[in-house]
Amino acid sequence: MNPDSVPARRTSTAPPFDAVLPVAHQPAPGPRLPALAQRMADMPPSAVREILKVAERPDILSFAGGLPAPELFPVEAIAAAHAEVLGKHGGSALQYSTTEGYGPLRDWIAHHLHGRGIAARPEELLVTSGSQQGIDLVARVFLDPGDVVLVESPTYLAAIQAFRAYQVRLVAVPSDDHGMQVEALPALIAAHKPKLIYLVPSFQNPKGTTLPPARRAQLVSIAAEHRVAVLEDDPYGELAFTGKPPRPIAADGQGNVLYVSTFSKTLAPGLRIGWLWGDAAVVRKATIAKQAADLHTATLAQQAAATLLASFDYHAHVSKIREVYGQRCETLLGALADHLPAGCRWVAPTGGMFVWLQLPAGLNADTLLPAAIARKVAFVPGSAFFVDDIRHDFVRLNFSNQPPASIIEGMRRFGEVISDALDAAVAE
Repeated sequence: MNPDSVPARRTSTAPPFDAVLPVAHQPAPGPRLPALAQRMADMPPSAVREILKVAERPDILSFAGGLPAPELFPVEAIAAAHAEVLGKHGGSALQYSTTEGYGPLRDWIAHHLHGRGIAARPEELLVTSGSQQGIDLVARVFLDPGDVVLVESPTYLAAIQAFRAYQVRLVAVPSDDHGMQVEALPALIAAHKPKLIYLVPSFQNPKGTTLPPARRAQLVSIAAEHRVAVLEDDPYGELAFTGKPPRPIAADGQGNVLYVSTFSKTLAPGLRIGWLWGDAAVVRKATIAKQAADLHTATLAQQAAATLLASFDYHAHVSKIREVYGQRCETLLGALADHLPAGCRWVAPTGGMFVWLQLPAGLNADTLLPAAIARKVAFVPGSAFFVDDIRHDFVRLNFSNQPPASIIEGMRRFGEVISDALDAAVAE
């Protein structure tokens, strides 16, 4: 299949536009039920998930979701792997399994991480239901109510959700065009006594930035000196457009770095297979926490993934994804330059799936979204990615899930939305 062709989409029954953004007040439980847990008061719905209810309508060009390109999923190979597993090991593949994960799959992941510079052993790995569960398990193991987590500003919004479920305090670390400003950490650590530093250092979501090697080394050193754990979230690290993927922070950790990643951006998110690596004692505690959460990640999906990876050219497959995403990113950057008015600012990423756009002074992305939907183009307002000092002048754009022609048309529409807002501001 041509990766730049537009896949057929089924008709969607979308909710009205007033469901696009999270509402401030959630409905209370029925009168016959007790009050909800106190921690739910600080857990708003995901802005992205709410926006996608409307943005995935077939008539809307959506740059909102962090969706990989479905036409690049190795569907035939995944189907063949499932058929082989069911044919040879149907009973065991459909049975309960160990919480730690399927042994051959953990072996493959450990070998793969060695290639990224991480000296992982299978017994230090826990297979998770996507890397999102890895974030949740680390939070469950480390954090008590009132504890502090340092996060980038802005940061991955589903991590914000996961941490807030444990009633912790999130403190923002400033960032620039190269990621977290690590030099700010000592003062923040002294002021807030955090237990954990969370970051997405490679092709960050939402900014697309990549932390330079010197900052990575400085981060490891500062965290180790102050006995603060680091959680490295690396779902995009293999998606460098050119050259070698960035070396993970965990490759040079001093026993203080935990690492989560996933097959969601390289094989398929529907497999729901990720992993957590780090200190064996911490991983063991996370395993106990996972037992309480879901017993284990789906047996069939794990065995099928291991069977696929035993014969599938994974590296060639990822190279194709990198090529296609690099082309789509280049198309988006060109379309931004061609169609957006003066005053917009962005930084070109060198990998991943996102471009972070700053709107002209005075414009608010949250109030701009309804006008964009009316023109049948969607984005995610950047305000959802901040934990304090919330900014409303940023937009996250995903380029991986649209072919070049749709990217160009979408940015033409988006440029009109911004220009109209600027004209209206002048008229006032």
